[in-house]
Amino acid sequence: MSRIQSILEQNSFSQSDFVQLLNANAMDQKLIFAKAAAIKKAEVGTQVYYRGLIEYSNRCAKDCYYCGVRRSNQTIKRYQVTDAEVLEAAQFAYDQQFASIVIQSGEQSGKVFARKIEKLLKSVKSIGQGALGITLSCGEQSKETYERWFEAGAHRYLLRIETSNPDLYSKIHPKNDQHNFLKRITALHDLKEVGYQVGTGVMIGLPFQTMDDLAKDLLFFKELDIDMAGMGPYIEHHETPLYNYRDTLLPLQDRFNLSLKMVALLRILMKDINIAATTAMQAIDPEGREKALMVGANVIMPNLTPLKYRDDYLLYEDKPCIDEEADACKNCLEARIHRTGNSIGYNQWGDSKHFAKRKSN
Repeated sequence: MSRIQSILEQNSFSQSDFVQLLNANAMDQKLIFAKAAAIKKAEVGTQVYYRGLIEYSNRCAKDCYYCGVRRSNQTIKRYQVTDAEVLEAAQFAYDQQFASIVIQSGEQSGKVFARKIEKLLKSVKSIGQGALGITLSCGEQSKETYERWFEAGAHRYLLRIETSNPDLYSKIHPKNDQHNFLKRITALHDLKEVGYQVGTGVMIGLPFQTMDDLAKDLLFFKELDIDMAGMGPYIEHHETPLYNYRDTLLPLQDRFNLSLKMVALLRILMKDINIAATTAMQAIDPEGREKALMVGANVIMPNLTPLKYRDDYLLYEDKPCIDEEADACKNCLEARIHRTGNSIGYNQWGDSKHFAKRKSN
């Protein structure tokens, strides 16, 4: 039995175990992917759940060094989707039996933004008498705001940490109180206390990032006891400070392969959580999301953002599907998912099985 096979037979994993798995060669990588696929089938099944994505606004108070909508980027047109457009997209999701939507936004705070989202949530919940599940991804807020949004109808929240290493975090964000690692961690704990299904995630292939960092990220997810995750390769954007380090990066294909390993290893580590096949995977490989589904992912987010806004929500370059109408996106994804041997969980919220178990304990 090879060392990789031996590690995969274990019931628990150390940081050094994960480093070895992340460094696995092409042959051993197949063992990891096969193990993850088997666990996915046994624990969460082969249904893939849709989350209709509405990129609500690219207005952002943060200035993260990796992000194309960072506050200092003066080359993009700032926008906010109208209430009517949000409801139209939500109605489309309901009519197409998606069952769930995601409202994602640049990070804003304050009473006006909090009230705006609260009002939108209540309006979305009026569609189909509360039939739509709602995930929010609107950044760090006060615990009171999280509570208000939860009471208004949101029940899942994605707040990506991007790295669990405080030192690396300080290299990819400005060093000020607005970009504070401990605040991010506190927000994740607040979300759990309020009652959300909580998700987070990291970028894979960042400048200055090591295999040890990624191994620690996996253990961080386990320690935090997350319910869902969204991870993908770091893809540089020319209007960001980290673009200056592009010559130090792994080739795109290596970042993609490493991202697949992270998805697979997280499925092996946390067998019953929800894992998204992120759009960034497809930005590198035309079949990137399908490949993620085949190694452990079970959630896909069709983009329902009105076309006129999509060019201005580019967190990274070469983002796919920015010119594809929602109908076409749905049909394309449906065919892609079926080719992977998975089916689509229409009319199902597809809540995290891990969350259900966590709440019952």
